[in-house]
Amino acid sequence: MPLGVVIRRTPGVTPWARWAWTVVAVLPGAADADWALLREEDGACEFHAATLTLELHRADAEAYMQGLTANPPSIYVVLRPGPNARPEVTLVTASPFEAQDYADTGEDQVEKVDMPAGLVAWVRDFTLTHFKEEEFKKRRRDRQRVDLEEDGVGDARIPQLTDVYRAPVKARKERLQ
Repeated sequence: MPLGVVIRRTPGVTPWARWAWTVVAVLPGAADADWALLREEDGACEFHAATLTLELHRADAEAYMQGLTANPPSIYVVLRPGPNARPEVTLVTASPFEAQDYADTGEDQVEKVDMPAGLVAWVRDFTLTHFKEEEFKKRRRDRQRVDLEEDGVGDARIPQLTDVYRAPVKARKERLQ
C-alpha cells in the first residue's frame, strides 16, 4: 500500500541544528510527492515529503501482531540525513522489530507515527490471516554430567589435582642446567 509521509520542519533550538524534522502523519493511498508544501504557520512547515510502499510479509506476522497490540498501533518511518538540509525518507514499516533494527545502528532517525484507522484494519486483516501462534516449549536439560572429567586444567605432567597450577619441578630443573 502506498503511504505518504508528512514531515514537519521547525526552527532548531541549538546553533548546530538549523531545523528540527519530525514525522507527524502518514497518508494511506497517497500519490507520489517530492516535498510538496502542505501548510506553513509561525515558522513551522509541513511537507508531503515522499510516498513509499508499505510491504507486509508473512514471515513478519508476529511482529505486526506485536505492533497492533501497542496503544496506539503505530507505523515506523526511517529517516536518513540527506544530501541537502532535508532528511531522506528511507522506509515505512509496521514492524516494531524492524524499526528497532534501524534504531540500533544510531545512524538513522526512526519516528513512530499513529496508524490511521483504515490502515489498522488492513494490517490486522493481513496479520490474522497469516499469524500462527507457536506453542511455547520449555527446553529440558540433558542429564549428562560434564563435571566429572577435568579436561584442559593445568599441566598434564603434574599428577596431583590440588596443585594443577604449579609449574613442574623436574622441567624447571632441566632448563636450569
